[in-house]
Amino acid sequence: MDVLNSHVSIRKFSDRKINPILVKSLLYSGTKASTTGNMQWYSIVVSETFEDRNALIQLHFNQTAAKNAQLFLTFIADLNRFNIWCKIGNAKAGYDNFLSFFTAAIDALLVAQNVCIAAENNGLGICYLGTTIYNAKEIINVLNLPMHTFPVTTIAIGYPDELPESSDRIPITGIVHNGRYKNYSESEVRELYSYKENLELYKAFIKENKKETLAQVFTDVRYKKDDNEFFSEKMLEALKEQGFLE
Repeated sequence: MDVLNSHVSIRKFSDRKINPILVKSLLYSGTKASTTGNMQWYSIVVSETFEDRNALIQLHFNQTAAKNAQLFLTFIADLNRFNIWCKIGNAKAGYDNFLSFFTAAIDALLVAQNVCIAAENNGLGICYLGTTIYNAKEIINVLNLPMHTFPVTTIAIGYPDELPESSDRIPITGIVHNGRYKNYSESEVRELYSYKENLELYKAFIKENKKETLAQVFTDVRYKKDDNEFFSEKMLEALKEQGFLE
C-alpha cells in the first residue's frame, strides 16, 4: 500500500545503471499480471541501442523522461504469437478484429502496471509515456512490428534524480459509485475540482495561457479537439494496417 500510495511520476533520472538481473526480475513480475484466458496477448520490447532509443525518443516528442531513462520499455498488444500457435495447432484463429485488439491492449497495460509497481518497490522511478499511441504507426516501423501487433504504452524507468510532490487527485468520493453510476450535478463537479483549480500551479497555468478557467487550459491548449481528432485518425489507420479493423 505504501508503494502504491506514494507513487509520483519521475521525469529526471540519474546516470546510475540498473542491474541487468533486476531488469529481468521486473520483466518477470510483469508476466505474472492477470491476462484474459491466460493467453498472454502481449510482448515487451526493451530498447537498448542508441539507434533504437534515439528514434523512439523523437517519436515521444523528446520528453525529458524519455531522454534520461535508463530503461525504455514498449508494451505491445500482440496477437501475432498466438496466431502462429493456432496455425501450428491446426486451429483457425479469429482474432483480426477490434475486440481482440482491445483485449490484448488491456493485457499489455496490466503487465506494464505490474512492471511499474515492481520497479518502484525496488527504489526505481517510472513515467508513463502516453505519446505511444499518438505515433503508433511510426513506432511500429521502428520496432519492426508484424501484423496483429500494436504498441500500447511505453514506460521510462530509472533511479530518480528528483523528488516531486504527489500529484493532486479527485477525492475518492467523486470516483466511486455504489451499485450503479450516479451522474454528477454541476455543484458536485465544482466541488470535486475545486482543490485542483485552487492550486497555485494551476492558477499559474491559467494566467500563462491567458485563459479564464483551468478547464479551458485543458481543452484549448493541452488536449485540443483538433489534435485529438488528428491522432485518432492516425491510430485508426494504423489499426487497419495492422489487421485489427477493416
